[in-house]
Amino acid sequence: MPESDLPEFEEELSLISRAAQEAGAIAMRHFRSDPDIWWKEGRSPVSEADLEVDEYLRDVLIRARPDYGWLSEETTDNNERLSARRTFVVDPIDGTRAFIDGRSVWCVSIAVVENGRAIAGVLDCPAKGELFCASLGGGVHCNGKPIAVKEASSEIALAGPKNMMKALPPDLYARVTPHPYVPSLAYRIAMVASGKLDATFVKPDSHDWDLAAADAILWEAGGRILDGSGQRPYYAGPDPRLGPLVAGSGRLLHAMMDVVAEIST
Repeated sequence: MPESDLPEFEEELSLISRAAQEAGAIAMRHFRSDPDIWWKEGRSPVSEADLEVDEYLRDVLIRARPDYGWLSEETTDNNERLSARRTFVVDPIDGTRAFIDGRSVWCVSIAVVENGRAIAGVLDCPAKGELFCASLGGGVHCNGKPIAVKEASSEIALAGPKNMMKALPPDLYARVTPHPYVPSLAYRIAMVASGKLDATFVKPDSHDWDLAAADAILWEAGGRILDGSGQRPYYAGPDPRLGPLVAGSGRLLHAMMDVVAEIST
């Protein structure tokens, strides 16, 4: 990556960071205030807060970058974005079920994607008072302080579906302490980036908006999101759906990749 790109990536990060924090403030006005709720196909909920945040973000970000594409969980997708050099990939509220239930584990997720890769990513988690920011080659911070993945140890704090954990080699699984369910996938990846978890499995059928911003954060923290063949997800392509993935670092990540490779065959 040319060093000349770094200031530009920082400008992108500044833009989405400001937007994410304002969006978080909008969401907080609805939090624990019994927002209206609708049900989408597949019985996943969407609240009035999701829609209001989505509308705000699309307005402010596309006004700032009118030639960028737009991919959001709460906006009907179209192929026009595929011709854009860069795309905003957005989840207005990642962890809507937690938001509706009044739990704090949810966040506003925004990434800027170029050539399938997040060059800047922000997770604003206002109910937890946490702001994760990363730009490609520019490092990663939570509330202004650098973060990094956890160093390997004898105990493994692991998240994700239990059937995937149990498919690990027995000697490795014996060291695993399963982490309770984290309703926001993006926040779960941020927990890996900040060393609160060693790693997590990601079950099939997550989407670009769940992971793009968190991917930028984990990458700069020293971790990776990979599929069973060791490939990174390609974001903002024609189909935003993703297969099974692993997120973590070091030797553990490679053992988890073998589990995912078996699922994918």
